[in-house]
Amino acid sequence: MASLSEKPGQRFTVPDWHSNSALISANAERQRSASHQVRQEARALRDETSNQTKWDEDDNRSRLADRISSLNRWKETLGRCLADVDAEIDALAQVKGAAERALQAKNLPLAVSIECLTLRESRRAIDLVRDAVEEELHREVKGIEKTKRELQQRVTEAFEQLCRLQEARQQLSQDHRHKVEALEVDHVCSSLSISSPNISCKVNPARVPGRATALDEWQQSSQGNKERAEAEMRASAELREAVALAVAQAHNELEAQRVATEFAFRKRIRDLQRAHGELKWQEQSTLEEITELQEDIRRLEEDLRGKTQHLKLAHTRLETRTRRPGMELCRDQVQYGLADEVYQLEGTIRALRQKLLESQDVLDSLYRHLHRIQTDLGYKANSLQLDNKCMASRKKLLVPAEKLLPELDTFNPTTSR
Repeated sequence: MASLSEKPGQRFTVPDWHSNSALISANAERQRSASHQVRQEARALRDETSNQTKWDEDDNRSRLADRISSLNRWKETLGRCLADVDAEIDALAQVKGAAERALQAKNLPLAVSIECLTLRESRRAIDLVRDAVEEELHREVKGIEKTKRELQQRVTEAFEQLCRLQEARQQLSQDHRHKVEALEVDHVCSSLSISSPNISCKVNPARVPGRATALDEWQQSSQGNKERAEAEMRASAELREAVALAVAQAHNELEAQRVATEFAFRKRIRDLQRAHGELKWQEQSTLEEITELQEDIRRLEEDLRGKTQHLKLAHTRLETRTRRPGMELCRDQVQYGLADEVYQLEGTIRALRQKLLESQDVLDSLYRHLHRIQTDLGYKANSLQLDNKCMASRKKLLVPAEKLLPELDTFNPTTSR
């Protein structure tokens, strides 16, 4: 008879089975508790790091905005200072040019005075006397030579000041250009976000470049460039005043001396001088009117070009709006406004062109009349030469006073004294 077989292996008791189940349950509870703790810590860490990352990015974005604002302020400040320096350079160059023209203009009076002295050496017998005219001529020669030395010194000072202004302008221009480039870089950085396609990890991004400077040094550098430019502009303005005054004084002194020297000659040719002076005034007035009309024509042409650009803008906007899709292609207020703008600009351009043609016709008439005046001046000059050689030489000095004076200072409105 067959017997019941038993599987080999260890047999556990019921308490062992309960103990094992309890141990498994306890381990499960402990593992779940540990997992819960890790999960809570992970969530807290995620929240903390997310907030920290967000605030850090917001703080740096704000810092970038503040830096951009600071750069903008400095860029505008340096730009204004640069424009002022350019204006001062132009003003000083004009005054220097006026001084050079005045210096050049002294060559003719000096040559005429020496020529008159030489001519008077040809007097004979009792007429070869040291009279008042000869004394005035000697005094005139000395005065002209002294004036030339003073004007040459002022021209040299103006040239040196122009060099210093150009150096200050170069530093300002470089600083301004660096500000513009830095603004572009910071604008690019401000526009980046985590979704930007061109971001990546870099090698040692927090390194300090070797040429980096401190913020105080940056501030002091720009402030120093600005202050130096302002100091040079102040010095230039003072020099312009001194040069203008020297030119005016030189002209006034020499003019007074010329009047004293020529006093003995005026009786015989008074009428011719009056007619000659009137024509010179007419010539100067005509030249001034031509200059003003040319400036107005230039402004008309600039305005005409500007209106043409506005017309192109309106045309482009109208043409671009024709590409609106579907029902969006409606005749809205913008459409009517742009059309009215086109009509208005076309009328304005026609009026400007008409006025430009009229101005050019008037300019041609002025040039024809100026030629007539200059021709008549030649006739009068020829008549003056016929009186005598000495007085004919003196007539070369009859140049209108305003041609010898520097122009009005448009940068720092002061008139020459």
